[in-house]
Amino acid sequence: MLRPLLLALTALLFAAPAAQACIDQPLSKPFTPWLDFAHYQAAPETWTLDGAAVVPGGHPWSGGSESLSLPAGASALTAPVCITLVHPTLRFFVRGTGTLAVSVLTEGGLEVPVGVVLGTGAWAPSPVLPVVLNVLGEQDVRFRFTSATGSLRIDDVWIDPYSKG
Repeated sequence: MLRPLLLALTALLFAAPAAQACIDQPLSKPFTPWLDFAHYQAAPETWTLDGAAVVPGGHPWSGGSESLSLPAGASALTAPVCITLVHPTLRFFVRGTGTLAVSVLTEGGLEVPVGVVLGTGAWAPSPVLPVVLNVLGEQDVRFRFTSATGSLRIDDVWIDPYSKG
C-alpha cells in the first residue's frame, strides 16, 4: 500500500505545475501557552464549504469572533496555500465532540490524509499534524477538514514554516 503512494508522490514531483514563489508571511507563536514555541504562519481565511458554516464565536486566545462549524459529514477546504520543504506541520484550534479528518490536496487532485483529530468538548489546540506533501517541494496545496462523526468547530489554521523567525 505504501509503494503505490510513493510512486504517485514521485510522479507528482516531476509532473506538478510550479507554484508561484512562496512569499514570506507574518509569523506568530499562537501555541506558546501549550509549550509549542514554533513560529507559524496563518492559513488564508477563505474557505470552500460543503455543509459547514461560518458561525459567531471563536477560540478564546485570539481576537477572532468567528469559527467554522462542521456537523457530521460536513467539510471545509482552505484556499490554496504555498508550501515548501520547510513547511512540515500544521495546527489549528478545535472544539466539539466527534472525529475530524484532515487531508492535504494538490492542484492535480491528489488527496492525502494527514491525521485524525478527536474533539475534546472545549476549545483546544490540535495535535501537530504533518503536511506530508511538502516533501515534493514548492507547490500550492489546500487542506480539507471533514467532520467524520459528531459536530466540531475549527478556528485559526496555522502552518509551521520550520521555525523561521
